[in-house]
Amino acid sequence: MRVLIVAAAAACFGLVLASATDVFAATNPNDTTLKSAHYELSESSLGNGGGQLQSSSANYVLGASTGDAAVGNTAGTNYQANTGSQTTGNPSLTFAILGGNTSFGSFSPTTTATATAQFQVSDYTSYGYLVIISGKPPAYDGHQLPAMATPAAPTPGTEQFGINLVANTSPTAFGTNPDHGQFGFGEPTANYNTPNKFQYIDGDTIASAQKSSGVTTYTISYVADVNSLTPGGQYKSDQVLICIATY
Repeated sequence: MRVLIVAAAAACFGLVLASATDVFAATNPNDTTLKSAHYELSESSLGNGGGQLQSSSANYVLGASTGDAAVGNTAGTNYQANTGSQTTGNPSLTFAILGGNTSFGSFSPTTTATATAQFQVSDYTSYGYLVIISGKPPAYDGHQLPAMATPAAPTPGTEQFGINLVANTSPTAFGTNPDHGQFGFGEPTANYNTPNKFQYIDGDTIASAQKSSGVTTYTISYVADVNSLTPGGQYKSDQVLICIATY
């Protein structure tokens, strides 16, 4: 039994326009330094770690430093900010399947077969993303295992096929919860985030992020059951994962 996972990434991008205006006031249009009635920056430069030479007096000293005061993501319920000298306003969506084909091994009417596969998503400067799964359950010679239409525990001896995206302890310990790495905010959707319960609907959204997100690694946990009358053969399922940025 083999489940073939085929990746297709479809990105929907938008245009982000940003405007930044810096205003400096000089006491005279011909001044070559930045100064006011009380302060002056001599031989100054603008930029990361600028060299403010001779920027001192008897009572004040201006120190210069190199580097970013803060780097990374700061997020609240409704807003988030990305800081650091390497941040950009350009939106990007990255999607990857980790590994190749996934195999259940041999079927048995007394034991639920399990398998896993992994994919990663990162999304920058959009309002999030959706991951949709598309494809039929495993089939052989016209006989297809029925998809589990609602979240439920697998039942050995009952033909069925389902998935979730979390760590499970039954029918065995397999799968894992999403790994958010640094600043990942993606999560499985409601019908695919309950341990030990599985579902599969062609075209379902199985994961999403509600805001820009760093890398999240997802593990798809598969279950399959057969009965004593299930035809023998090599069952195969060609599935496509579609990742779409949202705005």
